[in-house]
Amino acid sequence: MNYKLEKKEQYVYIDLEEAAFAKEVPAAFEETARSIFREGYHSLIINMQTVKSVDAAGTAVLKKVNRLCTNDLGLLVIVTRDDDFIDLLEGLKIPDLNIMTTKEEAIDAVFMNNLENEFGAGDDDYDDEDYQSVSESKEP
Repeated sequence: MNYKLEKKEQYVYIDLEEAAFAKEVPAAFEETARSIFREGYHSLIINMQTVKSVDAAGTAVLKKVNRLCTNDLGLLVIVTRDDDFIDLLEGLKIPDLNIMTTKEEAIDAVFMNNLENEFGAGDDDYDDEDYQSVSESKEP
């Protein structure tokens, strides 16, 4: 697998230099991703600008890596501008898969995800039943 790795504090950027996410590439990618997770990273940005196709093994690996990211409150973001490849990725029906057109958008998505996790994504630990005896005041 031909790729370049760039590690930042909150994410790892992988510049994948392959025409297809197929054959031996998915297995090599999974091994690389697992070593990244062991180092304590939870968010991956994968530049797939040159990738044009994904086989069944590639689909399975993307699903697995995406699940590993989300289980650790991280994010898997794929960067591509190829409309046909975006359609192909969306057709794979991978839950919570993020597809962005630029590296900058992907980085922003990771930072927003981290902020949401830090602030509890709006979860205030109150249930509807906590408000049952509360009535609205008519006074200003």
